[in-house]
Amino acid sequence: MKDQPVLFIGMDVGKSEHHATALTADGTIVHNKTLSQSEPGIRELFERLGREHGRCLVVVDQPKTIGALPVAIAQSIGIDVAYLPGLTMRRVADLHRGQAKTDARDAFIIADTARTMPHTLRSITVSEENIAELSMLCGFDDDLAAQATQVSNRLRGLLTQIHPSLERVLGPRLSHPAVTDLLMRYPSPAALKSAGRGHVRARLRKQTPRMAARLTEDIFASLAEQTVVVAGTNAAAKVTGRLAEQLQQLHRQRVEIGEEILQAVDAHPLTEVLTSMPGIGVRTSARILTEVVGKDFKSSAHLASYAGVAPVTRRSGTSIRGEQSSRRGNKVLKRALFLSAFAALHDPESRAYYDRKRAQGKRHNQALIALARRRSDVLFAMLRDGTFYERRNHPLPEAA
Repeated sequence: MKDQPVLFIGMDVGKSEHHATALTADGTIVHNKTLSQSEPGIRELFERLGREHGRCLVVVDQPKTIGALPVAIAQSIGIDVAYLPGLTMRRVADLHRGQAKTDARDAFIIADTARTMPHTLRSITVSEENIAELSMLCGFDDDLAAQATQVSNRLRGLLTQIHPSLERVLGPRLSHPAVTDLLMRYPSPAALKSAGRGHVRARLRKQTPRMAARLTEDIFASLAEQTVVVAGTNAAAKVTGRLAEQLQQLHRQRVEIGEEILQAVDAHPLTEVLTSMPGIGVRTSARILTEVVGKDFKSSAHLASYAGVAPVTRRSGTSIRGEQSSRRGNKVLKRALFLSAFAALHDPESRAYYDRKRAQGKRHNQALIALARRRSDVLFAMLRDGTFYERRNHPLPEAA
């Protein structure tokens, strides 16, 4: 910010109401009240404090979801906005007197931290409509993926309980619509045996012609391995069909959301820049865009630290030395960079860097994190300059 703020407004945001505490540059409290989660009250407060004191800085502890409205109102008025990460706030809270956990205390800590330790804040810029749309879609896609995993695990658990051999055949293939469709029609081992090979093969052939014959033989081979009926099999059959139907619906919704994410990603000007790098596809691009665009990174090291892929040095005298992977950072961005590094192993340059790290004694995940760290440096330069990925004729240099 070019001009330093003279008033710091800390907001502990909530679902139905927020608590706002305003401090002057010398620490004097000029406002300390609760206000409702509605535009008129929030706008009136910001405008009044701006008129009475001059340049303000609004700091929230959560810039999205329940904190999105105060951020949008402040930006529409022209007030600077920042947010204080939750982990940082909790650590700073230990430096203040008392151990109470109240909205008023939290709002004061947010405002006081903004006043005395501005380096702990993260900037918030005006969100692009395209990025906001991507964030919504990706969040919903994450929810669907989590639900699908939960239902799949429950279904595999039931199959393992009543027929372990059948689970070994169908469990790893539950993401395929042909398998969920089969379990919806024949939800128990007895139903599969009664249907016979012909009907099962015909059912599978509708959605997986190439795999139908082989999968049918595997199914009936597994059915032949168990002759006893486990207690609860009949009840499990009633649940299995419903779980299979639910899982199929979740997969179908993920496909639909994936198409909408593809359209939103294609509309962003940085998409071609991101996808030019090996290992970055549509969903990874969407995640990088939602977590990086709009944030001000001073250097590639800043981006790597934010993503949690920068190594952390651990040292205590001369007895303990070494570097470990960071457990902090943006988990969503870290996962996107890690998975893209894994997907990039088919690229000769990335593979050579990975192999070099493995030869140095690093384990698989450590080598991937090192590759993700190196790729984050390249990614920073690409996003900063808007340039496409360029292949090198020499090995990638070591990451800092």
